[in-house]
Amino acid sequence: MPSDRPAARRRFLRFSVTSLLCAPLLAQHSPSAFAQGKPTAAPLKIGIIGSGNVGAAVGELWVKAGHEVMFSSRHPETLKDMAAKLGPRAHAGTVAEAAAFGDVIFLAVPYSALPEIGRDNAQALSGKVLIDASNPVARRDGPVAEEAMANGIGKTSLKYLPGVRYVRAFNPVGAGDLRRLSNPGTPSIGMPMAGDDAQAVKTASRLVRDAGFEPVVVPLARAMDFAPGTAIFGRPTPVEELRQRLAPAR
Repeated sequence: MPSDRPAARRRFLRFSVTSLLCAPLLAQHSPSAFAQGKPTAAPLKIGIIGSGNVGAAVGELWVKAGHEVMFSSRHPETLKDMAAKLGPRAHAGTVAEAAAFGDVIFLAVPYSALPEIGRDNAQALSGKVLIDASNPVARRDGPVAEEAMANGIGKTSLKYLPGVRYVRAFNPVGAGDLRRLSNPGTPSIGMPMAGDDAQAVKTASRLVRDAGFEPVVVPLARAMDFAPGTAIFGRPTPVEELRQRLAPAR
């Protein structure tokens, strides 16, 4: 029988060349690449409505992860220096410009602003994934906050933001903790999320991880489980503990 060593050698060489060619592609999606601030998929365009403490903190984390972000407020001129410091992937604009710019919208405003934002930007927001970090605070937001706390935050937010693909996230963690505890690649702090739209939850989960946290997802009806006044609100929680806290009752 003739020797099969030449054939085996050819297979070995083909395997070696293929491995060398694929190595750079694998490296792009490795944990080390993620930890260096490179997104795990194509970068997203994100419009941030409300660029105060939380909006600025989350937007900064997303810029560092490789996404393109437009920060906005009623006075966009005050945001230009912050955007310039973050580099060419950061922009400043009006609320209307951010609503039109983003494939994903991040909302971090006083809760009483939701009716106006939903009414004035209905066309631009329609069909987009919207991640809401706005908290209803009765002493600040008045009747709209009282409505949300009585009827449920998810239900009330969708009433004022019709047509969006809604997910609630980032609301229970303060801006300082967002920056301090962010750990891209190997996140140790859980981020509670509530949503019923599977694709929106998938997109939001990716952005939670890109910001350096691990999503813990519940149905939208359970958004009240991490609303202001709950044991979870304002207390960053290790991911395994958060999963236990948000596990369905048996």
